[in-house]
Amino acid sequence: GDTKNSWSNGINEAGKMALLAWEKETGIELVQINGQRHYGGPPPGWEGGPPPPGTEVYIARLPQDIYENTLIPLFQSVGTLYEFRLMMTFSGLNRGFAYARYASLQDAQRAIATFHRFPLRRGCALVVCWSTQKHELVLSGLPASVGRQELEARLCMVTEGIRSVTLHTSPCHRQAKLAVIKYSSHKAAALAKKALMEGNLRLRKEGVRVDWLDPQLKKKLQLCEEEPSSSCVQEGKSLAVPRPAAMPLLLQNVLECLNAVCWKHHLRTPLFITKCVQVNPNGWQKFWYQVVIPGYHVPVSGFTWVSPDRQGQSKQEKAKVVALSVPGVTILWAGGAAVWGEQRL
Repeated sequence: GDTKNSWSNGINEAGKMALLAWEKETGIELVQINGQRHYGGPPPGWEGGPPPPGTEVYIARLPQDIYENTLIPLFQSVGTLYEFRLMMTFSGLNRGFAYARYASLQDAQRAIATFHRFPLRRGCALVVCWSTQKHELVLSGLPASVGRQELEARLCMVTEGIRSVTLHTSPCHRQAKLAVIKYSSHKAAALAKKALMEGNLRLRKEGVRVDWLDPQLKKKLQLCEEEPSSSCVQEGKSLAVPRPAAMPLLLQNVLECLNAVCWKHHLRTPLFITKCVQVNPNGWQKFWYQVVIPGYHVPVSGFTWVSPDRQGQSKQEKAKVVALSVPGVTILWAGGAAVWGEQRL
């Protein structure tokens, strides 16, 4: 229905009519949602679960007047297609790129070998490569007053498939924040990017930008702290490295080394879980903490007392600083580096 409704504008009329005739002849149903036209996922007659990760290819430099009636038979000729997504403009032309997800890695490899630099038309060679499967967006230029819960609530109103939202102080503008939003799939992230680019967020501030999370920025943010939860009685997870200005340089270096070791050995970013379990009348608070390195089997946990605020440092932040100072975590870091080194030899 979406295809027919949006296409009576005189642009590429012959191509559109040919696509509609092909859909009718084959019984294939294409569904368009927010600028992506979608086939399969699963396709008709598919049995069992979805294919393994890494079976999707990215197709670029498509002529804009070509549609699925050409592309699906072409890309199906080398293997079983699980899903095909063509990015569309408002006028009904394609945006020059698509994603094809195959039933197996072998089919995807065959598609790349066959169709990379394939001359779809004279002077028009396709680019076909592995899809990077980007799942993360970055929102920059957010107002400094925005909180994570408010942001997540607003995002859930306009996008679907959110896995996590983390807030950071912007590396460029101290008076602004940026957020990293992780989605359940590339498809969900791409739909969210389009919805957010259309200005649906409404955060009392103009100039909020949305982009794919760049690998360099991702690495930089791994050396900065995710903002702690505003309430100490809520459990909060955050990245290992607290804000540099709030801690001694030596400890900052140790934290950076821990993150660097994890990065180097393909372990994910260390997480702190901190929870306030007791508050004394004099302002001291007792925190339970746990340091978890995803991919490394031994978490470290314990308790620490945190003094009343000074130097603008939050209690959660001080709990994290203490947690990483305990000998167990230092041994985990030093011993872990040696163990990982042995495994690599």
